Amino acid sequence: MKLEGTYTAMVTPFRGGGIDIDAYRKLLEKQALAGVSGVVPCGSTGEAATMSGPERDELLSVTLETVGDKLQVIPGTGTNSTATTIELTRRAEAAGAHAAMIVAPYYNRPTQEGLLNHFRRVADATSFPLVLYNVPSRTAVTIEPQTIAALHKTGRYVALKEAGGSIDAVADIRAACEVTVLSGDDSLTVSMMALGARGVISVVSNVYPNLVREMVESALEGDYARASRNHFQLLPVMRAAFVESNPAPVKAMLAIKGWIEESVRPPLAGLSTSAAATVRKAMDTMSEAQNV
Repeated sequence: MKLEGTYTAMVTPFRGGGIDIDAYRKLLEKQALAGVSGVVPCGSTGEAATMSGPERDELLSVTLETVGDKLQVIPGTGTNSTATTIELTRRAEAAGAHAAMIVAPYYNRPTQEGLLNHFRRVADATSFPLVLYNVPSRTAVTIEPQTIAALHKTGRYVALKEAGGSIDAVADIRAACEVTVLSGDDSLTVSMMALGARGVISVVSNVYPNLVREMVESALEGDYARASRNHFQLLPVMRAAFVESNPAPVKAMLAIKGWIEESVRPPLAGLSTSAAATVRKAMDTMSEAQNV
């Protein structure tokens, strides 16, 4: 399975405490229209940690039904329980997902041997492509390059979402193995691609899918001058998207556009007054640049 380009880490719109399926379908349709490579539902940006099993199943079913014939659908199925991760990943495979993204177990803080055991058990229990997800800021553990290399050798882990916040990590990973690296930090995407990453799993593409796709395609074509222009155009919203805990800022952006209701599930909270002002200013800057 070839993973390359722009993959949108989908938000999950809520209304009245439940999932707003109509709004979610419209978001998916915008992604397909923009021509991104794929979508990633039920990840960190999708607030999967607060979703029930039936909600995850419904969201994946709607995603596949809406864009499964146009885009690669790669749900997040990782948890801090190996058994639960296996169950969710099996269900995603049975539903027809094209691959599954497995985050490093959070809270438990396993050793590298523990990580190897966890990821290998998931691979042994399933048969479709898997994507590793390294995000130490959320999991309190780093999947080290040698561990990534060992898992890549199994032939099951075809890609890695690298969200450790370090460009050097891409060089270290690529020195260790030939796994496909996808940026997990919007603002580092162009720099990571210059070192060999093949795309991004993006938060900002929820709001600006065309611009993110253009940026990534330019980098893939080796046109870093154009990719850099896209990067600097998007930089205000890339920064604003993480002014407070994701996905509250990007949901605020989508609400400003009138695409969803601005609602996150506890324990997340809506934006503070200062953060909301930062988000609004960033979007105003984007609008001014697009109108030039």
